[in-house]
Amino acid sequence: MNAEAGSAGGLARSAADKLSEMGERTKQLSAAMRDPQRQRRIILVIVCVALLLDNMLYMVIVPIIPDYLADLENEQAELEHANGTSSGASGKSGNLDIQIGVLFASKAILQLLVNPLSGTFIDRVGYDVPLLIGLTVMFLSTCIFAFGENYATLFFARSLQGLGSAFADTSGLAMIADKYTEEAERSRALGIALAFISFGSLVAPPFGGVLYEFAGKRVPFLVLAFVCLVDGFLVLVVIRPFSGGTRPNMPVGTPIYRLMVDPYIAVVAGALTVCNIPLAFLEPTIANWMESTMHSTQWQMGLTWLPAFFPHVLGVYITVKLAARHPNLQWFYGALGMVIIGASSCTVPACKSFGQLIAPLCGICFGIALVDTALLPTLAFLVDVRHVSVYGSVYAIADISYSVAYAMGPIVAGQIVHYLGFVQLNLGMGLVNVLYAPALLLLRNVCQMRPSYSERDTLLEEPPQGLYDTIRMEERRAKKKKKKNQNDDDDGNGYNTAGNRLPVDENGFDAFKSRRTQSEDSSGAEFT
Repeated sequence: MNAEAGSAGGLARSAADKLSEMGERTKQLSAAMRDPQRQRRIILVIVCVALLLDNMLYMVIVPIIPDYLADLENEQAELEHANGTSSGASGKSGNLDIQIGVLFASKAILQLLVNPLSGTFIDRVGYDVPLLIGLTVMFLSTCIFAFGENYATLFFARSLQGLGSAFADTSGLAMIADKYTEEAERSRALGIALAFISFGSLVAPPFGGVLYEFAGKRVPFLVLAFVCLVDGFLVLVVIRPFSGGTRPNMPVGTPIYRLMVDPYIAVVAGALTVCNIPLAFLEPTIANWMESTMHSTQWQMGLTWLPAFFPHVLGVYITVKLAARHPNLQWFYGALGMVIIGASSCTVPACKSFGQLIAPLCGICFGIALVDTALLPTLAFLVDVRHVSVYGSVYAIADISYSVAYAMGPIVAGQIVHYLGFVQLNLGMGLVNVLYAPALLLLRNVCQMRPSYSERDTLLEEPPQGLYDTIRMEERRAKKKKKKNQNDDDDGNGYNTAGNRLPVDENGFDAFKSRRTQSEDSSGAEFT
């Protein structure tokens, strides 16, 4: 009995020690999670996984859905034949092509329609709740894709994915811009996010094709749904969107319609649309062209874009490094990328083999990396210097730019190839990119914009909206008055100038020249 009691006591002590050890580890993990630097990195990982998932879901259907819908059509034709009814095969084939094009474009079309609303919603409530909403909707759409067995269900799932993307993509990019306020760090973080976007888009077709071939239609979607569920759980645990402590005094952002008419933001948005047109238009058309001109095999058509992932990541890396050394040349990196895209697009029709085709496709993706990596941080900086540092609406505009290209691609590209030809399609896309590149010269003086203390009374010419704006404005005025009386040049007022800035007068703001001159000594050095 004593031995049994001693053994039981030893087990109890061992269990208590293990519980105590687990408690200590939990405390250490909780402390690590509260560290701002580590929390930023974890948030970056969560956002990158969300962007990876969205782009994998966008492209994973490319090798699956056309074959699956063709099988459904054949089954229906066999059933009609058994019942003694039939219809024209050529008409069905053309109708199937139209259905596939509309299905592919439905995601981008709905995303295009929802983005203005999602951007405003994100500006009002913060970035974390919309990110969770987006992941939840994407999870539901992926599950519907896995179990959907007719065109109407698949169309609904694809459209629902566009709704989730409008929240997840926009809030994810805005969250990165908000957490990384230093321009070099912001460019690096957004570059990492772009690498995940590229990886998701380029690896999804072979991923979906292999699993579809050997495991069936449901498996690739269920795998992505599980990853989406895990990422949503991390949002709940790490970011804790319903804790009530996430930016309760978030300032009111500039309305999206005012951002759209900002000439600098409009130029960036146009560049993002134009540079993605070759990728969006080639994805639905290049496989048929490869089959008809170079008699490519199925595996070659499935792996068409995969080699381009590596130059895309290289382009992101080079642009981040160059931007850290020469931030005043962001416009030049974007313009150079558009020229590379244009030249590469024009050389695609000249390729006679799969090996030759890899080079221009790598050039297109390399150029897209230059444009995106240079201009996405520029959008956040333009909001900082010309508006209020709330990033939901401006990255909704960026998402709209991408959606315009990818909404037109599956529908318009096929019609252009049918009526004009594949060669004319590529020459037109290349010419548009080369002609648009000089427009980025308008951004060459962006780096000369300076910090400003004022958000509303000076920059937006609006009265304060809400208690938060009023208090902040009065505090700044009091501090400026105190510094003027003391003639103190020390910039120690605790205000973070990474957020709101004012352009120099050469950019069209002569009315603010005297105000900027008064605050220049105390606000800080010129942004570089």
